[in-house]
Amino acid sequence: MLSIGEFSKVCGVSTKTLRYYDEIGLIHPDEINPENGYRYYSIGQLKKMLLINRLKSFHFSLEETKIILELDDEKLYTALHRKRNELQEKLHDLEYALKQMSTDISNLEKGIPMMASLDKIEVQLVETGPMNLLYIRQMLSSDDYAAGYGKYISRLYEKIADEKLTLLGMPMTIYHSQEYNPSGNDTEFAFPIKEPVQGTRDFPGGLCAMSVLKGPYSELTSVYARLREWVENEGYELVSSPYEVYVTDPNQTATPEELVTEVYFPVKKK
Repeated sequence: MLSIGEFSKVCGVSTKTLRYYDEIGLIHPDEINPENGYRYYSIGQLKKMLLINRLKSFHFSLEETKIILELDDEKLYTALHRKRNELQEKLHDLEYALKQMSTDISNLEKGIPMMASLDKIEVQLVETGPMNLLYIRQMLSSDDYAAGYGKYISRLYEKIADEKLTLLGMPMTIYHSQEYNPSGNDTEFAFPIKEPVQGTRDFPGGLCAMSVLKGPYSELTSVYARLREWVENEGYELVSSPYEVYVTDPNQTATPEELVTEVYFPVKKK
């Protein structure tokens, strides 16, 4: 048996943390002396503690770790695979941020304003036709979007395949909330299809201010800002919810810089 201090030293975890892990049910002492309350851990618990440390280094939360410890190898494989994809996305975002920061530093050295790129975003007026949309509409928090996109788009793909529906375009996301709310936003995932089956709705066409983003989704806010500025300056006003069309599939794109997204603002003249 190892005292809590010895166990702490071997595993590289403070005794305060070990007591907290005991409180939340992550790992309990193998034995507690009823007379003095001293905590003891068995040699066999070293492997479990090292696994907890490993999962923590993989950026699993303590709640996630608690669940993972009960999984069989097949489910553990799935959990690790999902987390690896999540970390890979964050790594791509960080790499892009570093690249963008280097560009901004270089531009400032040349006397170019940091947000000068906003003025270079092209906006055009386009007339879109009506569509029949197969859709799923959900309230999604800011943390849900990354996972939510794949989840709901995949569900729509499955319905299209199962019912042998005719796909007429790329996936779309329509944002219905009047303002951004981190706790939940009214979001609609959709595909244009030919057949008017259960779960579809009419989507009217019309005049739109449209811009194309070639790059990571993190840059979409710049496109939205530019479109909103253009709409105001050109004497138009929004008439319905903005939406995005994903020209490229993020699952089949090597780098975020290769992503192509069209952003539409339905408008009319004031």
